[in-house]
Amino acid sequence: MRHRNVRWLVSLALVGCVPSGTSGTSGPPDSGATSRAAAAGRTSTAAPSSSGTPLALGEPLRGPYRDDFERTPTAGPDGAVGFDLGPDWMASAPNIWHLESGRVCGEHAKNHGLWLKKIIPTNARIEFDAMSQSPDGDIKAEFWGDGRSAATSLSYTNATSYLTIFGGWQNRFHVLARINEHGTDRQEIPIVPTSEDPKEKPVVPGQRYHFKVERTDGHSVKWSVDGVEMLSFLDSAPMAGIGHDHFGFNDWDVKVCFDNLLVTPLP
Repeated sequence: MRHRNVRWLVSLALVGCVPSGTSGTSGPPDSGATSRAAAAGRTSTAAPSSSGTPLALGEPLRGPYRDDFERTPTAGPDGAVGFDLGPDWMASAPNIWHLESGRVCGEHAKNHGLWLKKIIPTNARIEFDAMSQSPDGDIKAEFWGDGRSAATSLSYTNATSYLTIFGGWQNRFHVLARINEHGTDRQEIPIVPTSEDPKEKPVVPGQRYHFKVERTDGHSVKWSVDGVEMLSFLDSAPMAGIGHDHFGFNDWDVKVCFDNLLVTPLP
């Protein structure tokens, strides 16, 4: 009887450790509603990493976290002087993300983002400044993701996060998406260059924008830019907990830079 109980306990422990769901990636220009419909379909919210194993990276935030990306230059083994991203950050691919003029910048990332290792709570406010160096716009960030996933295919249809894409698809849409940036459930604003509505204006290259994304009730993600509310996502299956507790900067192709990150835990 004792051996049978031991086997039952071991089996229960193993079942409790098996993750479900998928992880994710982002991609090429959108061809409109038809392509989004073809790519649609939600994946599980358990969200393991690209390797299939969910991991809690870093320490939980106990208070506001700030990073202005001002670093003291350091010399590498070859004597070259550079700037270290620091221990709080993990790049999902080498030689993409770097510090430049007190900002963190990336280019040609193909959805291999830069993840903050700090664990953020279900309710939090995330603010930062962002700039695109291209008339294509395309400023991207990920919220409540797994802290390590990156693109595994051309299209980003299975991320572990909510995504904001400001001026995406060659400055044609502003998008707030869940897991699948091409999905039919994404929230979007078509860009109208001649519009007087600030929500509909395209991204201007070289202009600094202030982003704020927050969740205060456990399930509603709200996004604003320069104090203008852009989009919100009311999630009936909110992503939270291990696998959905990190923030990251991301990029498809154009050069983008980020600065003045502030993450504030909320009750």
